[in-house]
Amino acid sequence: MKSITVKSIQIYTIAMTMVETLRTSFGEEPFKSAILVALETDAGVTGWGECSAESSPGYSYETVGTSQHIMREFLIPALLGKTIGDATEVPALLSAFRGHPLAKHAMEAAVWDAIAKTNGLSLAQAFARHLPADHQPRGYANVGVSIGIKSSVEATLEVINKRLGQGYGRIKLKIEPGWDVQLARGVRAVHPDILLMLDANSAYTLADIDHLKQFDEFNLLMIEQPLGYNDIYEHSKLQPQLKTSVCLDESIHSANDFRLALDLGACRILNLKPARVSGYTESLEIYRICVERNIPLWIGGLMETGVGRAANLAFASLPAVTLPCDISATDRYYNPDITEPPFALGAQSRIAAPTAPGIGVEVQMERVQAAAHHWDTANTYHK
Repeated sequence: MKSITVKSIQIYTIAMTMVETLRTSFGEEPFKSAILVALETDAGVTGWGECSAESSPGYSYETVGTSQHIMREFLIPALLGKTIGDATEVPALLSAFRGHPLAKHAMEAAVWDAIAKTNGLSLAQAFARHLPADHQPRGYANVGVSIGIKSSVEATLEVINKRLGQGYGRIKLKIEPGWDVQLARGVRAVHPDILLMLDANSAYTLADIDHLKQFDEFNLLMIEQPLGYNDIYEHSKLQPQLKTSVCLDESIHSANDFRLALDLGACRILNLKPARVSGYTESLEIYRICVERNIPLWIGGLMETGVGRAANLAFASLPAVTLPCDISATDRYYNPDITEPPFALGAQSRIAAPTAPGIGVEVQMERVQAAAHHWDTANTYHK
């Protein structure tokens, strides 16, 4: 494998208008914000990464503002001029700086892309080099679709029918207290057999355990992160009392967090968001744990642009990613996206992973500049 030397790193803070917004238990963002990282090597290769920080600290404590600060003052200086033989070296290069997984993920992702391009590998192939020989990428990811909180069961069913008609094979519904059991019951009355899961985004407590037990009647694939966003312990008290599998998301930030959750019996399934765990190096370690312990795995999404979506698709094409992922087609989110070509939903609820070197899509700089202008004129921070 040829190494790279980091010549320069540019960041572009963008705001993207979405085809439709997604309301969860902790609110709704007015647009999709992100920070794109463009890392140029001394050989003229550009690697791209994406930081999916929001304008406010909702899903994560990181925001666009904090991520900009951490990148400019600490992460970029730590990588400039470095010769890197493998992207798995990046966590050690950034280890002096605690926290900030979304920002670190973007930097590491740009290195993965640059090294893969330098060596003529697709990103999926680059990931597979760090796994056993029988874990070659499949060439596609099995995917589902996430549906936000709507005004009524009828409005939700309208969207479900639309997504099923488009070919999505798994439906995820966002829930919150007061909008949960009646929603699931209404959906199951119309669609008794669809692959269905619920996502609570940490909206409940252990005091709601009798209420949460009612979900067992709906034959759910899973319920995602019902309790505290940083909790593992209380989930270990909840899971044994539910027939429904608990899936953890927000509370797993590392392979060690995941090992702890499994040892305590806090979950049976994992939603792995590479950005949440600081990048693909840690994601590969979590992947290995799932293989060793036969744990169902799927890749979540943070409504990434084509840059982050392409990288997540590459990871989701690995064979131990066994459940449908939250990586929907481009037209579910953006028209247009900042990359070409767009991702389209294929037969059997699959999206093909890119096969060209690196992330396998082309960044359209005029769209990046337009999205950067949108951020400058529409962001909610005080000027």
